[in-house]
Amino acid sequence: MLTAYAQNAAQGAAPQGAPSMSILGSPIFMMVIIFVIFYFLLIRPQKKQQENHKNMLQSLKKNDDVITSGGMHGTIVNVKDNSFVLRVDDNTKIEVQKSAVAILKKARQE
Repeated sequence: MLTAYAQNAAQGAAPQGAPSMSILGSPIFMMVIIFVIFYFLLIRPQKKQQENHKNMLQSLKKNDDVITSGGMHGTIVNVKDNSFVLRVDDNTKIEVQKSAVAILKKARQE
């Protein structure tokens, strides 16, 4: 009896024709939607942040108070092509790469 029921169910479940897929139900459309969501949630904000950091590095000048990515607080004493000389204490100066500067604490007037 169970086999007869299973056979009837299998015969009744046979498709009448090929189902038509709408554009909204296609897997490619779903992947495009997911990519667009990832772009606006992850990629675009990161690019904006990188651009802001690049502009901040280009605008740094002598006597600006900065914090490096390693946590060192200092004042810019000298600006070189690819680095800054920071005064971290009265008689202590260190040279750091421009990319190591993470935060501009205070821009001072010369």
